[in-house]
Amino acid sequence: MTTALLVIDFQKGLVDTEPQPGNAAGIAANIGMLMQRARAARAPVVLIQHEDDKELARGSAAWELSERLDVTAADHVVGKRTPDAFLGTELANVLKRHAVEHVVICGYATEFCVDTTVRRSAANGLAVTLAADAHTTHDKPHANAAAIRTHHNATLANIRSFGPCIVARPSAEIDFTRRVKA
Repeated sequence: MTTALLVIDFQKGLVDTEPQPGNAAGIAANIGMLMQRARAARAPVVLIQHEDDKELARGSAAWELSERLDVTAADHVVGKRTPDAFLGTELANVLKRHAVEHVVICGYATEFCVDTTVRRSAANGLAVTLAADAHTTHDKPHANAAAIRTHHNATLANIRSFGPCIVARPSAEIDFTRRVKA
């Protein structure tokens, strides 16, 4: 089963900000480790960039991928305009070209784009591993980033109705060469 790494919205205007999202340095390090391990296993790395007509306008400094990411020419870049990385994008085609059946998901923002793309991936029949320590968000009035991450790791990993398996695992335990059951 081919696995791909999806790095969602790790962009300057979202993660290289003040205040920074929760545990930004640790999350960036974990994403970097996942990118290296995916490439070593010859798994596709897909960088997803959110854009809009204001704060994240295509081509603006805020829209650019964070310099914390080690981007290579072999990586795939997919633009999106909604929290769903599949809606109106080329993501499904990229995954199909590589015969991907399992995705590892990380990035920003846990409760919006990460959550939506995890659910949509499973709805599309893909097995999903949520990199439990490689997604983040900003603190909110009702909960800090760590609590939001903990909540989504537990909630998403307990959804069974889509059919394919959704699991949340620490980055160090994610193996891009191991078969994962859908």
